[in-house]
Amino acid sequence: MPENHASLPSTTPDVAPGSPAMAWGQLREGNRRFVSGDVMHPSQGVDRRRELAASQAPFAVVFGCSDSRVAAEIIFDRGLGDLFVVRTAGHVIDTTVLGSIEYGVEVLGASLIVVLGHDSCGAVGAAVHTLMTGEQPAGFVRAVTDRVIPSIVGVTKGGAEAVAAMSPATLLTEHVKHTVEMLHSYSGALASAVAEGRLAIVGVQYDLAEGVANLVEVDGDVAEQPISR
Repeated sequence: MPENHASLPSTTPDVAPGSPAMAWGQLREGNRRFVSGDVMHPSQGVDRRRELAASQAPFAVVFGCSDSRVAAEIIFDRGLGDLFVVRTAGHVIDTTVLGSIEYGVEVLGASLIVVLGHDSCGAVGAAVHTLMTGEQPAGFVRAVTDRVIPSIVGVTKGGAEAVAAMSPATLLTEHVKHTVEMLHSYSGALASAVAEGRLAIVGVQYDLAEGVANLVEVDGDVAEQPISR
């Protein structure tokens, strides 16, 4: 297996090694390779495995949905030791999630957090169903939908008619954006790291059919602006 690491595209301005912009550039290029089918499978060889046995230094934290179709290392064409991955259904936040993400940044030294959402998200769909019908999911699944609902209410101002009038794509993107905002507002450590320029938090919306990871929110500097949605 090749051990090469992705480089930034020629169209990207010069950025400092280890910076949030460099980290985002590596993920963006990896996703482009994944979409085109030119994957390199970096950092997956025997030498890399042995190198990581004693320690790790991932360059990014990926906080994504648990959906089986959205595996971060695959869609960004990365390998062992590159990404510190935290996943929950609907990328919902609790204190253990915050602690895990802070560990990736403050202890392991990651310079980028990616909130990774996707289309056809079951958690967002379940939250929409609850708001539309008043029906709650069974068991602990309710704990997931309860944490997604504020994202939807925030953009629709609640009410079944308002929710029905909003496109699914908009609701999904707003949930990603709201998650980025919550990470910044809930964690003083992450907010300080962003203010100091050693961290950026970005929101990405992944297209299941196309494989494209679209940048929809940026908190910090990654040398790229989010697309308009």
